[in-house]
Amino acid sequence: MGNQNKTIVFTAPSGAGKTTIVKHLLAKFPDKLAFSISATTRQKRDIETDGKDYYFISAQEFRKKIIVGDFIEWEEVYDDQYYGTLKSEIERIWEQGKIVVFDVDVKGATSIKKYFKENCMAVFVSPPSIEILIDRLKNRGTETPQSLKKRIARVRTEMKYKYKFDEIIVNDELQLAFSDAEKLIDDFAGITKNP
Repeated sequence: MGNQNKTIVFTAPSGAGKTTIVKHLLAKFPDKLAFSISATTRQKRDIETDGKDYYFISAQEFRKKIIVGDFIEWEEVYDDQYYGTLKSEIERIWEQGKIVVFDVDVKGATSIKKYFKENCMAVFVSPPSIEILIDRLKNRGTETPQSLKKRIARVRTEMKYKYKFDEIIVNDELQLAFSDAEKLIDDFAGITKNP
């Protein structure tokens, strides 16, 4: 079967560093892995590119896609702020013979694992502690006091999911987290065994 129809999910509370780890892996194994671009209704940030970071669509369009069954999973994170994985995106990556890599929140990761079962390895990226994570979020300076409060509440909930996934990477020292992640990918995908 090779890497046909395999998926890897990275999930974590916001600010735990999963996106940094995912970007590292994609750069290291560009011919083996491809990033699943999520659809979202949230506003595009200046540094983001449509079709690269996310597919930015309106809430109305998103709801239409839900009705016709275009999503593997979707979630309304905040009022009218949806995120989801399009079936067409997975097909696009599998057609290139690559493994799909997801970078999603814990709810999304749970749904994706349920959908792909043993063809999916789900990895939880954990901060060394909740306190360290809250400090990281505060130091980012991207949150208003109100949105920071919302995020911290979510982090506390999300940390409870830690043991529901296949693997855990503790992101204390980033280089170590990178090599742990590389090893997991290698074991799952046999990258060094069939170059």
